[in-house]
This record gives sequence, structure tokens and C-alpha cells, in this order.
Amino acid sequence: MHTNRKTILIVLSTLAIGLLLGWLIFGGSEAKVTEEHQHEHGAEEVAGETTWTCSMHPQIRQQEPGDCPICGMDLIPLEEEQNGEVDPNAVSMSATAMQLANIKTTIVGAVEPLKVVRLNGKVQEDERLIFSQSSHISGRIEDLLVNFTGDYVKKGQVIASVYSPDLVTAQEELFEAQKIKDTQPQLFEAAKAKLKNWKLTDEQINQILASETAQQTFEVEAEVSGYVTKKMVNTGDYVRRGQAIYEIADLSKVWILFDVYESDLTWINKGDKVSYTIESLPGETFEGTIDYLDPVINPKTRVAKARVVQSNNSLKLKPEMFVSGKVEAKLPQTDALVVPKTAVMWTGERSVVYVKSETGQGVYFNMREVDLGPALGESYVVENGVQQGEEIAVNGTFSIDAAAQLAGKPSMMSPASEKSEGFTLSETLTTTPMEVNPKFVKQLTAFYEAYLKMNEAFIATDAKKVSAEAKNTLNALSSVQMKLLKGDTHMDWMDQLNVLKPSLQKIGNSNDIDEQRLEYATFNQASYKSLKMFGLDNETAYYQFCPMANNDQGAYWFSAEKEIRNPYFGDMMLSCGENRDTIK
Repeated sequence: MHTNRKTILIVLSTLAIGLLLGWLIFGGSEAKVTEEHQHEHGAEEVAGETTWTCSMHPQIRQQEPGDCPICGMDLIPLEEEQNGEVDPNAVSMSATAMQLANIKTTIVGAVEPLKVVRLNGKVQEDERLIFSQSSHISGRIEDLLVNFTGDYVKKGQVIASVYSPDLVTAQEELFEAQKIKDTQPQLFEAAKAKLKNWKLTDEQINQILASETAQQTFEVEAEVSGYVTKKMVNTGDYVRRGQAIYEIADLSKVWILFDVYESDLTWINKGDKVSYTIESLPGETFEGTIDYLDPVINPKTRVAKARVVQSNNSLKLKPEMFVSGKVEAKLPQTDALVVPKTAVMWTGERSVVYVKSETGQGVYFNMREVDLGPALGESYVVENGVQQGEEIAVNGTFSIDAAAQLAGKPSMMSPASEKSEGFTLSETLTTTPMEVNPKFVKQLTAFYEAYLKMNEAFIATDAKKVSAEAKNTLNALSSVQMKLLKGDTHMDWMDQLNVLKPSLQKIGNSNDIDEQRLEYATFNQASYKSLKMFGLDNETAYYQFCPMANNDQGAYWFSAEKEIRNPYFGDMMLSCGENRDTIK
């Protein structure tokens, strides 16, 4: 009995020790696993915090849902990139999104830059083949044998007759000198010379001497062959010696005078080949060589003339015919990088393209600023910003840019960090109103009212009126008293003036509506910050946008009415655009 009790105690002791060891091994491990799991779960919650943003103002970032502090819209979750190897500024595009947005790309390549320059002009007479037919004696026009313009005359043809009392007197002097020519031959020769000075030939003088009768009229013979382009006298008119009575042009050769605008002058040179067509001669193409280029620009038309000399023996080419020509011009550099115009998004201050890249995670696009060279018809030469072999978007770029804005990434209108003459383009979209002196606001409102008149001139596509109203707007801007602002607002206004004034001066000094509209896009972006920051006095301004303006790069303007009236196209596309903001 004692032995059995001892055995039981030993078994119980062994069991207790085993349970203790099992708890220490497995229980401790389970506690450690539980602790580690709780730690990992807590870390996952921290890493999974959601950032909230505004679809209209992607610069807004908050750690909790709510309303946008700028526009009041509901905030939406911001999707973060999962691939840490991808540039955080890149925009991810799925295959479906690219298909829906019709995004197309191309490879940047080095090509020989060739630009087709379109020229318009007219057929004109060769100035070297225009002659004035004059009367060599004074008198009255007795008869005009060629009495309308356009008539053809041959050299030596009698074209008019003139009655001249001086001629009658000179003939009588000749008859008297003939009587004493044996004793005074010099007098006789002098009388003949007088008639020769009036362009009478020896044959005519001999006929007069033979007839012994003074002629009452003098026949005017054509000195050249050609077409009468001007008839300067009528029958019965009195003419002076040397006065022109006809203008005769030889049209066997003509000039083709093309208008060359300032922007195209760098492409046009003496010796360039020109092919051209004439609307009244369909199906025919003519070719020539530029043999002269104006050294100065006409101050009224702002063009220079390029001249082509054309043989015209068949007389097909008639003066004042309209001509359309083209020149295939080349740049000296032969390895320029060229991109399509559709690939470039232009804001007035910057030109950007979207460069495509692919990883294992998908397709991405990065915004890249580029420096543009000359325009080549439907493409640009790129000086800096992209490299040969890179792939860029050439269609659907606005869709990519919109995706970048929604994702809060650098885009055409909101670069990551780029100052532009005193203000950033992203600031123009985020500026909030400030409290300023009411007198300053009234003066700024007067400037805005002057601006509206300039805008109406743009809508009417009246370059001359745009120039005049731009000068009035500049005067209104100069009347805004800077001293009414203090501190930071004073400095902000100074920065804005550095953009507003030069833009208005350029618009006012130009009479080219396309140049004015180009500068207008820059001016409106700068003025947006001013009006948004300081506000208006009892006025409502609608900030409107057209994506088609500036060669599909988009441009803004202000309007007093919500209705769209596009100043960049006028009647061509008057209703193209949308309201982007309202300033009250």
C-alpha cells in the first residue's frame, strides 16, 4: 500500500511538470504570436490611413472626409500608387482608360526639319517693262487712235495726233531757212534740228520740205509694243511737251508678288523654289524662283514682298490675278527633334508633353516641360525637354492632364514648382479673397469694366479696336493706387503688375488679331489672381475656359454674363467654352 502511494505521487509529479513545461513552451509562443499579430494589425491600420481630396481642387489634402474648404464639394478618397518604383508624379492609365480616352502615342525621332510655308500674292506687271508714251510737243489732242485701256499697240503704230501752233511756226522757220541755206547753211541746219528735237524723223522733215506746206497736226507713234494699261488724256485736252498720254506695259514677262509675314521671314530666302497655282487656271501648277525679297517690312500691312519673275508669252497670267503658293523651307540643322502639335499642351507660359513609360505594374505618363523651336506646319521642333526614342502622347493629352489634376499631381495648370513672372499657375487656381481697402476695390473694378470693353473687341475680331481698348485698359490699370495696399498684399499686387502691364502693352501695340489673342491668354491667367484675391465692387465676373483656343491648348477669359461668348474665335465658334469660376 505504501509502495502504490509512492508510485502515484511520482506519476502525478511527472504529469504536473509536463503540463508546466507545455504551458511555458506553447502558451508563451501563443502569447508572443498574439502580441506580434496585434502589433502588425496596428501598423496596418496606420499604413492604411485614407487621404481625402477634392475632385475640383486636388491640392486639398485631409486625413478625414468632409467638405472642400474652397468649393464646398464632398471630398473623395485619394488613390495612392502601389508601386514604389514608379515616379510619384506619374499618372497611371489602364488599358481601358486609354481606349476610352482615345490616347495615342508616337516615338520622338530626329528628322530633317522641313516646313511648308503657304504664301498668297498677286500677278503684277514687270515694272521694268512699263513705259510712258508721251507727246514730244505742246498742243491740243486732235485725235486718239487708241482710246481705251487694254488695247494692244505695236512699235511705230500711230496712236494719236496733236495740233501744235509751235510746230506750225517751226515749219515756217524751216521754209525761210531753206531759202537762204546756200548763204547761211547753219541757220537751215538749226531749223531742222529744232524739229528733230520734237522727235520728227529725217523722212518727215524731207516730206515737209517737199510739200512746202506746213502740217497742222503731228502724229504720235508708239515707241514700244505692249498693252495700254492707262489712258491719261482725252480728245481735246491740251498737253505739255513731255506729258504722258498713255502707259504701255509689255506683259511677255510678269511678276508674281507674294506676301511674306514677319513670322515666316526666317524661312524664306532669295533663291528658294516656289510652286503656285492660280484659281482662274484650275489644274495648272507653275514654278519659279524667288529672285528678290524686300529688305524692309511695309509698316501698314506688316508684310514683305517676295518676287518671282515669270515668262508669260501665252498671256495666261494677267495682272491682279490671285496666286496661292508654297515654299518647302529647311532649317540648317539636320537632326532636329520634331513632335506633332497635338502632343504639345501650351499654357501661354509653358509648353508641356506627356511621356509614356511602362513597368510591370502598368502604363504611366509623366508631364515634361519642353522648349519649342520653330513651328513646322503640323509639328514643332523641340530644343529641350525630350530625347530621341522617347514615347509621347499625341492624342488624348487633355484626358491625361485631367487625370493628373484629379490625382493631385503636376499638370498643365498646376506644375509642381514653377514660378512664372511673379505668380505660379497653381496659385491662380487656389487664390482666396483678401480684405483690402474698399477704395482699391473700386479702382480695380474700373479696370475690370475697361477690360470688358476690350473683351468685346476680341469677340468682334476687330484688331484695331482691341488695340485701342487695350490702351484704355492699361490706363485704368495705371490708375489703381498701389499705396492703398499694405504688407503682403502690396507685394502681391506688384508681382501681378509685372505681368499685367507688359501684356496690355503688347496687345495695344499690335494690330494682328492672332498675336493679340496669344498675349490675351497670358494676360487672363495673370488677371485671374488679381480679381480672385481682391474681389470686385458690386460686380460678378465669370471666369470661362475654351479648350479649343490657342491651337487646342486652351485659354481663359472673363465675362460679365454667364452666357459663353468666345473672344478667341468670335463668330467662328462663339459658344465654345464653359464656366470655370465665379468671382463676386
